[in-house]
Amino acid sequence: MRSFKIDVYGCQMNAYDGDRLRTALSGAGWTEVQGEDEADAVLFVTCSIRDKAEQKVASELGRYRPGGGRKAPVVALLGCMAQRLGEDIPRRFPWVRLLAGPRHLGRVPEALGRCLEDDQLRVFLDEDPRALEDLRFPPQVTPGSIRAYVTIAHGCDHFCAYCIVPYVRGRFQSRDPEAILREVRCLADRGVREITLLGQNVNRFGVDRSDGFSFPRLLREVAEVPGVLRVRYATSHPVDFSEELVRVMAEHPRVCPALNLPVQSGSDRILAAMGRGYDGASYRRSVGLLRERVPDAGLTTDLIVGFPGETEEDFRESLSLLEELRFDQVHSAAYSVRPGTRAESLPGHLDQATRMRRLGEVNDLQSRIAREINETYVGRVLPVLAEGPAPKGEGFWQGRTPQDKVVLFPGPATAGEEILVRIVSAETWYLRGEVQRPGEERPWIS
Repeated sequence: MRSFKIDVYGCQMNAYDGDRLRTALSGAGWTEVQGEDEADAVLFVTCSIRDKAEQKVASELGRYRPGGGRKAPVVALLGCMAQRLGEDIPRRFPWVRLLAGPRHLGRVPEALGRCLEDDQLRVFLDEDPRALEDLRFPPQVTPGSIRAYVTIAHGCDHFCAYCIVPYVRGRFQSRDPEAILREVRCLADRGVREITLLGQNVNRFGVDRSDGFSFPRLLREVAEVPGVLRVRYATSHPVDFSEELVRVMAEHPRVCPALNLPVQSGSDRILAAMGRGYDGASYRRSVGLLRERVPDAGLTTDLIVGFPGETEEDFRESLSLLEELRFDQVHSAAYSVRPGTRAESLPGHLDQATRMRRLGEVNDLQSRIAREINETYVGRVLPVLAEGPAPKGEGFWQGRTPQDKVVLFPGPATAGEEILVRIVSAETWYLRGEVQRPGEERPWIS
């Protein structure tokens, strides 16, 4: 019986691809193992969003250099890094036997078996940015799993100046709505209670279809699948954010009041250089609409500091925006050059010391804001979807509120059960609470 080991790097879409590869290989008779010395094949599902992500994979690939009398597995490099570096990979790492871009993962299971038989290099790169040979399997979920991802679209058409995604994942393409709904039903039947819909820009779902099947409609239909308790989605682009989407969030109880809306900069000048297609005023209007219709929503964002040409004044505008809009969480990053993007050739690249100083200021500010926001939850009773024992804290369980707040509470509990928890204290990145037992006073329910 053939065995495989799979390592996943980067975003939730890669995690989803990794789970589908597990399903496909297991269905073909392969067995997953954890030890690298046990595996006949080792698969890397990779990320190229920043140079650091690629360096980490390159370091791991080096461990499989033949020699030393150890068993040499078939090494497969899959996803964005494979697409970006292409056939440079076999020159740097000649023991790699399979390359596949993110739009050709459907070729991987059969090709992996053939590589094991003849030890020949096979390359499936995405030469046509609209071609797609996808895995047609729902993601594998382990027994007891209550959360799962479902990708609803591939690629992106926005071509932001700093972003490698359109070059490695191709043009935007919506999946068939019925295929998505079948996948969600399958996951719900397996005990999954929370579904997160994924895409580089979920808001554009359906724009390439002639039937008018929009993302808000898909969101509503997924939320109505029996067995699904909660639905989330990531990520939204501010240009495509709509009032219809906010209406669905406000009206449907199973659609979580949580949104990631990447702003990337507080400076209109830098937003224009990034090619984001909106300014600070329009972004603020979107946030205002959300908070008017869904006042208890959890709001997170993405922010890049040190973009080429960013002045100290531009940076201060980003800090000012964080103070004004007060996000629950900010996924911040110092600008990283990605070869082939428009930003690579822009003037005014900043030195690392400046970029890291600005990143530190953002993180310090956001830590304070996040703690202050979390403290407003103390005394409230919130519904928490129990996930399992907390990684730290003996006897504690972990779950999440609809706003995506992590809550620790005394166990035991049942994974997948939605329970009421009174929040008793707040930390920067999580809350602590006490379970409200049946019959107890609940005056703070909100």
